[in-house]
This record gives sequence, C-alpha cells and structure tokens, in this order.
Amino acid sequence: MNQKTVLHEFLSIGASLSSEKDIEQLLKNILQTAMRFTIADGGSIYLVQEDATLKFEIVHTKSRDLHWGGRNGKPIDASPLALFRQDGEPDLSRVACYTYHRGETVNIPDVYDATGFDFSGTLALDKKNNYRSQSFLTIPMKNHESEVIGVLQLINAVDPFTGGIIPFSEGNQSLVEALASQAAVALTNRTLINHLEKLFESFISLINHAIDDKSPYTGGHCNRVPDLTMMLADAVNRCSHGPLSSFHLTEADRHELKIAGLLHDCGKITTPVHVVDKATKLEKIFDRIELIETRAEIILRDLQIALAKNIISEEIANHRHQQLIDDCNFLSHCNIGVESMHDSDIERVQAISKNYHWQDLSGKSHSFLTDEEIKNLTIRAGTLTHEERHIINHHIDTTIAMLEKLPWPKHLKNVAEYAGGHHERMDGKGYPKGLTREQMSVPARCMGIADIFEALTAQDRPYKKGKTLSESLHILGNMKLNGHIDPDLFDIFMWEKVYEEYAEKFLDLHLIDHLDLSKVPGYTPPPAGYSLPVKAA
Repeated sequence: MNQKTVLHEFLSIGASLSSEKDIEQLLKNILQTAMRFTIADGGSIYLVQEDATLKFEIVHTKSRDLHWGGRNGKPIDASPLALFRQDGEPDLSRVACYTYHRGETVNIPDVYDATGFDFSGTLALDKKNNYRSQSFLTIPMKNHESEVIGVLQLINAVDPFTGGIIPFSEGNQSLVEALASQAAVALTNRTLINHLEKLFESFISLINHAIDDKSPYTGGHCNRVPDLTMMLADAVNRCSHGPLSSFHLTEADRHELKIAGLLHDCGKITTPVHVVDKATKLEKIFDRIELIETRAEIILRDLQIALAKNIISEEIANHRHQQLIDDCNFLSHCNIGVESMHDSDIERVQAISKNYHWQDLSGKSHSFLTDEEIKNLTIRAGTLTHEERHIINHHIDTTIAMLEKLPWPKHLKNVAEYAGGHHERMDGKGYPKGLTREQMSVPARCMGIADIFEALTAQDRPYKKGKTLSESLHILGNMKLNGHIDPDLFDIFMWEKVYEEYAEKFLDLHLIDHLDLSKVPGYTPPPAGYSLPVKAA
C-alpha cells in the first residue's frame, strides 16, 4: 500500500472501530486490519482478565484457513497465560506476558533463533500443525490511560512479491502500534458502555425484585409482561399483511422496548402493599371477616343467654341461630372478589347490618356491620373500593413521573412513552392521559395488550384464579370490539399465534384448553396468501 492508501484506510478503520458495538466483531476487525496492513499470515489477540491472566480471544491463520474464537470461529483449546509466576514475580519468559509487563513492542525476525524468551509452546504447535512460525510482532494494547488491556500478536509477515516470510518492518510496526492503541481505546469504551448497560439493567432488575419482595403477586407480572410485549412486537415486525405491515423493529428498538417493559410498573414501588395484595374485600392488615365472625359469636352467646332465661323460645332461638349462620356464610361469600355483584346481593348485605346488633363491654349497642364494612362488602366487582382503585391506578402516574425525570440517552428516549401507555385505551377512555389510538406508538399499544393478557391468565393473584386460554382470548376479543385495545394488533396476536407462544412458556397445562377460533369475539381470519407461523418440532 502507498502512504495515501494506508492513511485513508487507517482513518476508515478508526471510524469503524469507534462505531462497532459488538465486542467479538470488534476484536475480529482489529485483528484482520492488523494482518492486512502487515500482510501477516497469522495473528491473535489476548485480553487481560481479572485473575491476572492473558486469555486467547481470537486466532487466525490464513495459510491454514484457521479461525478460532470470535462469533464464528471454533472454540480456542488453549489455557490462559498466567501473568505472574508462583512466587508472585512477573512472568517475563513468554513474549506476550513480557509485552504486558513492560508495555513494549517485541519484534522478532525468527523465533527459532530468538533468545531470552520461552517459545516451547509455539514450537510444539508448529510440530503439531505442520507449520513454521518465524517472524513475530507482539504489541501491547494501551488504552487512553496507558493501561495495557490486551496484547496483539502477528505471525509471519509475507513478502508481497516473493511470498516468502520476512521480518516485520519498522514502518509496519509503527502502523500497527498506532492501530493497537486506537483499538484499545475503542475496546475500552465499548466494554465500559456494555458494563454500564449491564449495570442499568441490573438496577432495573433490582427495582423489580424490590416490588417482588414487597408483593409476590406482582413480581411475576413485572417479568412476564416484557416477554409478552416482545413476542407481540416481533410478530408485528415479521407480519407483511395489514395496516401495520410497514412497522419495522431494529435491535436498538427491541432493546428500548425491553427496557420499557421491565420498567412499566416501577411506580408500584410506592403503592401501599395492603392495597396491591388485597385478596378479599375486608382485608387490610388482616382479613376483617374475622371481626364479623367474632360479633356473630357474641350475638349467638346472647341468644343462648336469652334462651336460658326463658326470654325467647327454643324455636325462635334455633331460627335466629340458623339465620345468623346463613347470613355469615353469605357475607363470607361476598368478601371474595367476584366478577359481578347483583343488586339483590347488595340489598341483602345492607339488611343483614340492620337485622343484628351486638353490645360491647360498656353495654353500648352497635349495628352488625360498620358503614366502611358495608362499603367494602358491596363492591360490585373485585376487591377494591373506588378510593383503593384510584391508589392502584396512581402507580402509572408515578411510573411516568419517575421515568420522565431520568436523563435518557437518545436510543432510549421513548421508554417513558412506551411504559406509561399500557393503561390507555384506543377510544381515549383509558388513563392517565386519556390518549387515543392515533396518539400512541405501536410499541406502547403492544404493551397494553401484553399487560391485559398477562393479568387475565396470571395464576399468582390473591384475588382471582388464572383464566384459561379460551376465556382470556374471549375477553380480549371483546376488548377489541369495544375500543379498549388496538384491533390490528389483536389480529396479529391471533394470526401469529402469540397467545400460543406465551402459553407454552408461562401457563400451566390445565389453563391451555381447546380453542375454537371461530368463537373468539372479533376474530378475523388472516387474509388470503397469509403465511401462518410454523410450530417448531
């Protein structure tokens, strides 16, 4: 190469090293560039490990078509090199270790004539592979802090005219030293970024574990919703039919959506646990149905006293006793969060409160139920009062507030929007912002469906049993028809059998029942020519 070509390629490789995000590909690029500059037949890169060793990361030999390490190469069958001897002194006998400790380049014309270094391992490999190592160029990879993070080693420089093996020239040595330094900086930066990303994801996991420890009923939800969101988003990405056929999801987009999924309920960390875990209508710190049962025992005791004093007849006492038992059983049933409570049930709860009275130690008479207990027992559906539902719903406001305060980098700028939209409805009747379908991104709409379907099938809620696959899809289909969820996403959810993929991964077998798609509300068969997903064997 002439100087102009070398300079142009050096600048080009510098830009590519800075932009490469995959460390294995980055190492491959570094080694291949160094071999191309020097017309070397072989080369390898060692990286320094925390246990004070040099580990082979990648090895190439062109004349033997040998590719070890990296993403596509064969596994490297070689032990790491210990940087220190057993007595704790630096090992300077092996050239790679020497280069690390001294921070100096070692340029050897012929290793068979070299003195001062132990090349027994190289000679043994030559004999094993019928190869002749000759010229060696071993260069420290120093980052911006002059710290040696690895060693670049090139073997057998080739004469471009004769094809013979020659020593590495001083010019090529200087060029590769500059490349090694630039590569070390790029590698350090990429490693640092990877560590920061790992730290960030670990911090997210820490938040979810905190929510999990606070309430075991939401911990699984925090992990399952991101998985289902990605399943649906990937299905949309591969779907080539319908209004969403132009939707495209890059790896960076997938990472952003995954982060949003993991954080979609982070606001629940501030939600009172007695509301999140409210398994029955009367539960707070404990289930207050026990207080009602205690009052019933007091009333039954008073009946027995009245009977013993001949104040009431045995027939009346037995009737009131049985009626009280029946009414208490009814209240226990009401205390469970059923899906719908009829007007007649509500009227009976109110009548029970008026029909019985009990006396405290001071002789004061009280109604059988307090106003607050009546309010809870007459909840129409579920276990939460209007105020408690508001507290639960407030978690999404907290989630958005928390996420919007973070200084997101450009590639994660949509996290708050994706995570904050999973309780919105397509018709604008959702919360907290009342957004319509047109005001929401596709990923946010995906998360909305994932959040609902996971909740329907979840088996770890204290207030309900997990619904079967057919029951859940029936409810989800009705939500399509009433404007709750995105109709196009629901179609893809069905066409691409996302529900089946999720069920196989997360649902118990007893919940995966027979499914008749024709009976799913809102189900539309895929268009003609649509390629249905093939189930893996």
